[in-house]
Amino acid sequence: MITKLISSFVLIISISFFNFTASAAENPIKPFVVVLDAGHGGHDHGNKGKPGSGYKESDISLNIVLKVGSELEKLPNVRVIYTRKTDVFVELRERAAIANRADADLFVSVHCNAHHSDAYGAETFVLGLHKSQANFEVAKKENEVIYLEENYEEKYGGFDPNAPESLIGMVLMQEEYLDQSILLASLVQNNIINNLKRKDRSVKQAGFWVLHNTYMPSVLIETGFLTNKVEGAYLNSAKGQTEMAREIGNAIKSYINSLSISDDKIKHPEVKELEVEKAIETTKEDIFEGITFKVQLAATSKKLDPRPNNFKGLKDVERDKEGGLFKFYYGNTSDYNKIQVMKTFAQQKGFPSAYIVAFKKGKKLNVSEVLKSKAN
Repeated sequence: MITKLISSFVLIISISFFNFTASAAENPIKPFVVVLDAGHGGHDHGNKGKPGSGYKESDISLNIVLKVGSELEKLPNVRVIYTRKTDVFVELRERAAIANRADADLFVSVHCNAHHSDAYGAETFVLGLHKSQANFEVAKKENEVIYLEENYEEKYGGFDPNAPESLIGMVLMQEEYLDQSILLASLVQNNIINNLKRKDRSVKQAGFWVLHNTYMPSVLIETGFLTNKVEGAYLNSAKGQTEMAREIGNAIKSYINSLSISDDKIKHPEVKELEVEKAIETTKEDIFEGITFKVQLAATSKKLDPRPNNFKGLKDVERDKEGGLFKFYYGNTSDYNKIQVMKTFAQQKGFPSAYIVAFKKGKKLNVSEVLKSKAN
């Protein structure tokens, strides 16, 4: 648990959302971009409540998200992007990538909880290291969807939902956004608990992949437990979904309004080189003997000088010619966890399509095969 709700501050922000329309219109150039993520979808139904209930987390979360988006779309200078608007399967990494490509200002993921007991109540998560076994179990459940994807070993860089030690460095890199994420999470909790009279399971930290891979303030909302008879029926109802969407939407409006008095450095913090070094030092090593990992930034027919001002400030960029193209690489290490941190930094600096490549004695290898070779 991070903190109890910041009651007085949250109350002030909540009251101020009625002034949102005027403040949002102050920046006519770039709209405030909100990415709404309905958890699960397609062949991944999420949890189904108690046996025989007929509930589908994927449907409920989608209904809530579409209602939230419908209200936000009425606001001037706000652009809403959905990771899905129908019952389709979207990979976890693609959900984060959608937000990163859009240069989003906010990422909100909506889910429903489940438990073998009659647990009930709402809780909102921000990215962080697990503070308790309970937090770990919630994150583990949501992260395990990666096993439904093809070639997940390569896509997720050896990330193991059962033991995600490599999240440590990533979490450190995103501390810049933590205060803003906590503020939004607190606003969401405040609205749901006080206005809908739901049980408060508080604001918490846990290592969700979908939050860890986004480069903006991000929260994941567990709206309640489908496995609780009363709460499950409420969340499956049109009334419950409409009310939940209303409170989440109002929390987002209040959050946006709070930023109108903030300077640009607070709105758009930048990860510094020193923070990357700290993240690398703290991340658990994962050495592959004889293998060199690099982050490929770009491939072009132009012979660019690999100096920092040509690559958004990134230092020590290498250029290599392969066929008719020049390829540009950042990083050079046998530590796979280190190169993941460097990839995250490169993406945050403005290379959202950057990816990891592997070499052995100068020959390029398939990364997934390299990862599998160590596991065997």
